[in-house]
Amino acid sequence: MSKIMRLDKFVSMNRSDITRSIARQLCRQGRILVNGKKALFDQKIDAESDVISVDGETVKYKEHIYIMLNKPKGYVCSTKEKDGPTVLELVPKELFRKGMFPAGRLDRDTEGFVLITDDGELSHKMLSPKSHIDKRYYVILKEPLREDAEEIFSLGVTIDGNEKCLPAKLERISENDRSCFVTLSEGKFHQVKRMFKAIGNEVVFLKRVSIGKLELDKNLNIGECLEILHKDIQKLLDKT
Repeated sequence: MSKIMRLDKFVSMNRSDITRSIARQLCRQGRILVNGKKALFDQKIDAESDVISVDGETVKYKEHIYIMLNKPKGYVCSTKEKDGPTVLELVPKELFRKGMFPAGRLDRDTEGFVLITDDGELSHKMLSPKSHIDKRYYVILKEPLREDAEEIFSLGVTIDGNEKCLPAKLERISENDRSCFVTLSEGKFHQVKRMFKAIGNEVVFLKRVSIGKLELDKNLNIGECLEILHKDIQKLLDKT
């Protein structure tokens, strides 16, 4: 199916450094070409078949963009600056796009995998309670794990006295009885911390390491981003 749109809209969507007004100026200066010919800013183009260039550089069409961020502590998963430093501030200029948002949340003091995108449909699928998309966390605790921790998590922890969580998977890390992996299929507020509090322990470090079957890239340093290839997007929705 063709993607017909105005030229100035196409350029501003796919080049974060060019607004629609700048695109119009560039067209008047003859610096934007469509299939090798000087273009009018309001002409209609087929985003999937026409070749658009700005100053000789081809502008590639992407309907949506998907960014993997290795979130550091101190940043909030929000689009509102009033909430504090936001994860959007960590997206480099060459990857930034209007309409981006974090798909889901991590606490300010939690590190790890955050998906940033402009694809509302994918975000809805990921976050829908019906989807039960697994999210895996690396956890360091204040006290050693109790012997029955795996069983309690597998049956569903009751938090704050009466709120029952879905069954979760706890995996001990053999060389350290204060660290483990926890896999959840829901996303209650501060859930991992509240679950361990319910069994008499305290989380001192928390990092999300995967969403669905897509793991945080081990080469991605804290605070860095990379673009997720479209062939890997389905992994976000796959059950582990």
